[in-house]
Amino acid sequence: MNNSYKIILASNSPRRKELLEGIDIPFEVRVIDGIDESYPDTLPTKDIAEYISKKKAVVYRQTMASDELVITADTIVVLGSQVMGKPHNTDEACSMLRQLSGKTHQVITGVTLTAMERQVSFSVETDVTFKVLSDEEIEYYVSHYRPFDKAGAYGIQEWIGHIGVTGMSGSYFNVMGLPVQRIYEALKTIQNL
Repeated sequence: MNNSYKIILASNSPRRKELLEGIDIPFEVRVIDGIDESYPDTLPTKDIAEYISKKKAVVYRQTMASDELVITADTIVVLGSQVMGKPHNTDEACSMLRQLSGKTHQVITGVTLTAMERQVSFSVETDVTFKVLSDEEIEYYVSHYRPFDKAGAYGIQEWIGHIGVTGMSGSYFNVMGLPVQRIYEALKTIQNL
């Protein structure tokens, strides 16, 4: 792909960095701390992640150069109508995993690609099903992997994903935090303008 833009990944996540590296596009990481990730209570659940990715893009646009394209993203876990963010402590992480145990939930990642003259946003949704997890499995995972930086208190690429996920419909990479296939297609479209 001929890069007419300098690509910026607006994320501290090692997983997002690794995933974007996997599509062989040069980029750099730039992080602005303290961005407000709140959203209106009336916003439909399916729109929350994309809304937050756009909110992040507004902040980055203020510091962008004219030849840059910034990728902002947000991932949420949804069980029924409940949105699960990142757990604040061990008890919260264990509670989230007990709720996900034996059920199917959705992982939604919203992505916004922002250049000075154009912006493209989209969401990708993946269904993930867990087996019934024992308290011992949940406590082992939380104590050994400390998933406090992960929506829904788990990383599918970690131990809990290996032993607990019984089914999935959609993008695995989306569950990891970045739907790189859709990003690749969007970048191709933007580059050809």
